[in-house]
Amino acid sequence: MSAVSPAAHARTILAAHEHRRSIAPLFDWDPGLDLPAAYRVAAEVRRLREARGERPVGRKIGFTNTTLWETYGVRAPIWGTVYDTTLHEAGDGPLPLAALVEPRIEPEIVFGLAAAPERGADAEALLGCVAWAALGFELVQSLYPGWRFTAPDTVAAFGLHGALVVGARVPIDGEAGAWIRDLADLTVTLSCDGREADRGIAKNVLGGGPLAALAHLVAALANDPESPPLAAGEIVTTGTLTRVLPVAPGQTWRADLSGSRLPGLALTLA
Repeated sequence: MSAVSPAAHARTILAAHEHRRSIAPLFDWDPGLDLPAAYRVAAEVRRLREARGERPVGRKIGFTNTTLWETYGVRAPIWGTVYDTTLHEAGDGPLPLAALVEPRIEPEIVFGLAAAPERGADAEALLGCVAWAALGFELVQSLYPGWRFTAPDTVAAFGLHGALVVGARVPIDGEAGAWIRDLADLTVTLSCDGREADRGIAKNVLGGGPLAALAHLVAALANDPESPPLAAGEIVTTGTLTRVLPVAPGQTWRADLSGSRLPGLALTLA
């Protein structure tokens, strides 16, 4: 059992974020912080952010790329909240990094929900709840030095979320089967300043692609009555297709997909 209240942890995390400073992993000084306790901290963080005027607009799913689990010492995905203050559209201009701590970049498939998916839904039913899909960049951050943490640490600290940049939104129309195949079979090439940095495939995401990540989130929320379920209008970003790479001001990153109808995305950092 956690020896520290969710409110105390939440205040520590928000203060670190606001002053752009690193803190020791919470688990180092509160070893009773397990995942249920960390989600209670996350709920308190969400409450405090809402109280100061930030509006939740969706969810980010983290650690869906199973090829990275050993690197980060995790064994399952997590989730966090996306806010109107952290959501950006492609074309808004260079994205400032000043507010983020040890930022890194992830190319991800992003969904806009037309309806709330039901637990146990198959791929076609899940797709039927999606209004649009897009390629996006999530800028993740670690308040913990050197990206050293436990899974509960990441849940408490925004799910590592810093910002989400959404590319062109492509409506989900036409044959469902074709979309399902595209989302399961796509590949991505990630480049920085014109040089290839990494490649990834859809099946890195829980072995089945972005729809598998969405199904996981629906099931996870169904098992957590204290967390709000997904709702129509929410944005869900489904986890990185590649390695998670450090970024710096002045860089231009680009992601291009093969085997998908979704257009590529470029982002300049400031």
